[in-house]
Amino acid sequence: MIEKAPKYESDRDVILRTGFLNMVKHMNKDVFNKIERDYLYWDKIKHLKYTNLTSEEAWEVTKLSRQVNSRSASIKSTWLNYNINSHLSQKIHYLDTNFGAGLQKEKLLSDLDKQSYLNNALMEESIFSSMIEGATTTRVKAKDMLRKSKKPKNKSEQMILNNYKTIQYISEHQDNDISIDKLYEIHRLVTENTLDDDNVGVFRNNNEVHVINELTGEIVHTPPNYEEINDLMVSFCEFFNNNPKEDFIHPIVKGSILHFLIGYIHPFVDGNGRTARAIFYWYLLKNGYWLTEYLSISRIIMKTKVQYEKAYIYSEIDDMDITYFIHYQVKVLMRAFEELKTYVAKKKKAETNLSKYLKLQGINERQAIILQKIEEDNNRFFTVKEIENTFGITNQTARIDIEELVEKKFLKKVAINKKTFNYWKGDKFDEILK
Repeated sequence: MIEKAPKYESDRDVILRTGFLNMVKHMNKDVFNKIERDYLYWDKIKHLKYTNLTSEEAWEVTKLSRQVNSRSASIKSTWLNYNINSHLSQKIHYLDTNFGAGLQKEKLLSDLDKQSYLNNALMEESIFSSMIEGATTTRVKAKDMLRKSKKPKNKSEQMILNNYKTIQYISEHQDNDISIDKLYEIHRLVTENTLDDDNVGVFRNNNEVHVINELTGEIVHTPPNYEEINDLMVSFCEFFNNNPKEDFIHPIVKGSILHFLIGYIHPFVDGNGRTARAIFYWYLLKNGYWLTEYLSISRIIMKTKVQYEKAYIYSEIDDMDITYFIHYQVKVLMRAFEELKTYVAKKKKAETNLSKYLKLQGINERQAIILQKIEEDNNRFFTVKEIENTFGITNQTARIDIEELVEKKFLKKVAINKKTFNYWKGDKFDEILK
């Protein structure tokens, strides 16, 4: 799908070439700055304009510059290269400052119901990670299923429920090391009831798996031989669990590498993408990036799916230079953080409007939120299970909250069967509110 770059003559004398490199980069300062800022590949570099330089020469200068500053990492026999230039370092520093600082957490989220927002973020991540892999449903239906603990009606809803359970599992085990058994467990959670039982929670045992472009049918990636998978994944677990000082890799960089490796090795028959995003999520949480739990990373990936796929292809086609993928992941995190800030500002404004419900005698914050949602939408109703899931409270507390609103005539209780009830807007809701 992507044009392969001209062959790079890497065997030339680097010392002699370095002077030429510095000269031409100075002559074409703005264009080379763009190349490194956006970490462009040949398919973009060839269209830029240079002073006294062909596009092929510009590519060679770019490759030499990247080679001089590159680092490497390996998983068994698979070698990867990456280049953290000043542009990327600046972005990573920004993420360090905002994703791991406890004071910033309190400042950013102090006015929000953290548990409620966290539950919503987990739902968003579950839904969009499934949509990336082809799940077809609406966010409204998906959230309704998760909030009310409804049984999935189809494969798409099952994928979303599976992702939701997977993220909850990771959140509970975020401080743990990973192992082959835990990888199997993640895959089992991700693929439950969506894949033949023989392929759930086990590595693939054949070479019939390919990554294919859905539009053209072209094979864009052939993963390693299945006979190598066990050794590769043992090495993968060691790479995940250890980050020695003498060969330290920044956690965001390393998390991106781990994400890439699951996609590249393709250890499972299906569910590799969902597993890869779950591992990335796990690694960042394990290394103190608490804000990850409040973001929907997959929502951004879904919006930029073509760039996501190209980041994989660029990395593989350009001599396993995974900087393309790292660069993409950093952009995703930054965009997700900006969306969070926008949401928080919007939420704070909405919570100002919540004050009128909180002024009502005997109404707690959860009940105020329920009343606000009911007033905003006359067709809205609640169940005890939904309130339990939304606010992260016990079933008894949820039941007390909703029944008190019935006693106060804000809501009315409608029986679905002998055990289950829906709670709708009460007939005297508007009158009492006035």
